[in-house]
Amino acid sequence: MAIIDFGLGLVITIALILIFISGVTIIQPYEQGLWIVLGKYKRRLNPGFNWVYPLISEVIRLDLRTQVLDVPRQEVITKDNSPTNVDAIVYIRVIDPEKAYFEVVNYHVATISLSQTTLRSVVGDMELDEILYNRDFINTKLRDILDEATDAWGVKVEAVEIREVDPVGTVKEAMEEQTSAERKRRAAILIADGQKKAAILEAEGSKQAKILNAEGMRQSQILEAEGERVSKILIAQGESQGLRILSVGAVPLDKKAISVLSMNMMTKMAEGQATKIIFPMEISKMLNQVGQYLGASTGVPEVGETLDVEKIVGKAEDILGHIPKPEELRQEVEKIEEALVKDTEETIKAGEALKEKAAASDKSDIHIFKTEEEESSAEPEGSTKE
Repeated sequence: MAIIDFGLGLVITIALILIFISGVTIIQPYEQGLWIVLGKYKRRLNPGFNWVYPLISEVIRLDLRTQVLDVPRQEVITKDNSPTNVDAIVYIRVIDPEKAYFEVVNYHVATISLSQTTLRSVVGDMELDEILYNRDFINTKLRDILDEATDAWGVKVEAVEIREVDPVGTVKEAMEEQTSAERKRRAAILIADGQKKAAILEAEGSKQAKILNAEGMRQSQILEAEGERVSKILIAQGESQGLRILSVGAVPLDKKAISVLSMNMMTKMAEGQATKIIFPMEISKMLNQVGQYLGASTGVPEVGETLDVEKIVGKAEDILGHIPKPEELRQEVEKIEEALVKDTEETIKAGEALKEKAAASDKSDIHIFKTEEEESSAEPEGSTKE
């Protein structure tokens, strides 16, 4: 009898321990628990260890993490009567576990169904081009509408993203034809603009070439004229110096020197190929006149005495004028060359400025065309898949 009582007590003890253990509830860090006792809501259970009444308690666990809901694809008729298949993704999070469980049967299904009807309503009020270009506007509008509706369920809609906008086959073919025609039109415009720019640049280059050729001819003529002028000055300077030397040497000539010169002249005349030489009768008088022309006279003393040539002939500057020195001529030529180099640099800079201006205008035009082409190309690309 004692053994039976001991065994019964042990069984009862084990049963009580098991019943106590069944009341232990562990809530994860990302969960919230709802404690319901005999059909009556008791309180919220926080993460960690919790003990509830065994056998008569029910604990509902709700995940508080962000959840991703896939809105199934559905066909929507846009405002411009273009059938389009649209689907989306909705990100939600439970912020009030009591409302999420007691106010709606299944907040997942309710949110997906509400997203489908709202998506159909929003997309149906827009044209196809607006849908393709205004994804952000559609996402924001859907999020605001869904968040306001699900607030009563204790669910917050964090974001809505349109995943795919796929027009039906006939609409897609029409869009592809439109895009192809638009690209051909822009290509023709770009080709025509390139030909125009090339013609402008070619004309500008021809103009610059003619300007440079004319400038080169002008500089060449200037240099030739300057060289000819300097050559004439140097020749005249040499002749004047020869005259001065001749005048200096002719001053002290006397009768003996004139006689020697006369005899030399007659010797040279005899060296010629002529078979007959005719001398005038008054040859002595002629020699006397030549001596007088050269400045010789009978009153001139013999060679060796110092004579003041400037008193007899005069100063060279008064007779010949100012003769430029080689240094002066060289400085003047350098000034002319510097002026020519400066003119050439200014011409080259002007040509480069015109080329940069033409290149800048080309880049601005190409940028405008590229911007329009990107806007046009975004239409067919967005029409198939995001």
